[in-house]
Amino acid sequence: MPKLGMEPIRKDALVKATIVEIGRTGSLDVTVSQIAKRAGMSSALAHHYFGSKEDMFLAAMRHILTLYGAEVRGALAVAEGPERRVRAILQASFSPGNFRREAVGAWLNFWVLAQTVPQAKRLLAIYQGRLRSNLAAALRPLAGDRAAGIAASLGALIDGLYLREVLKTGAPDGAAAVTMALAYLDAALARE
Repeated sequence: MPKLGMEPIRKDALVKATIVEIGRTGSLDVTVSQIAKRAGMSSALAHHYFGSKEDMFLAAMRHILTLYGAEVRGALAVAEGPERRVRAILQASFSPGNFRREAVGAWLNFWVLAQTVPQAKRLLAIYQGRLRSNLAAALRPLAGDRAAGIAASLGALIDGLYLREVLKTGAPDGAAAVTMALAYLDAALARE
């Protein structure tokens, strides 16, 4: 007989184990057995909760996106003025919670998964649309008609810095990434 109330705890453990295993291997080439072992349960139980490895990957990405969204909303809630709102989004994008080795590895593999899995492609489109929208709304008072273009460039810069980071060794340097993004922002806003 299953233990009541264990399903959310076990699912959470599997999601976190998925993120760690993807980050550790640097690819989607991890097995359900590896994920389940890291979570402290059997692969049969992992399949019971998620059905497939792909479903685990999607749940892990939803988890990362949920944490990212909460951090951005929190940063925007205390940011006053358009420039501080843009800076808040950039700082949240490269915060220690979002810009850690496991999450960066998961992002890279999520982009790969989105090439062939419609649900992953949809999640990626939602993320990109929200990021672009948040940036453009904050940039509009600062850049007028150029806000959408600057927002698209900042979104690409964020993605590029994540991609560059996954190819390096050592801990991700969120402060350096924020500095680079802010340098681009300052240069883009200075252009008339």
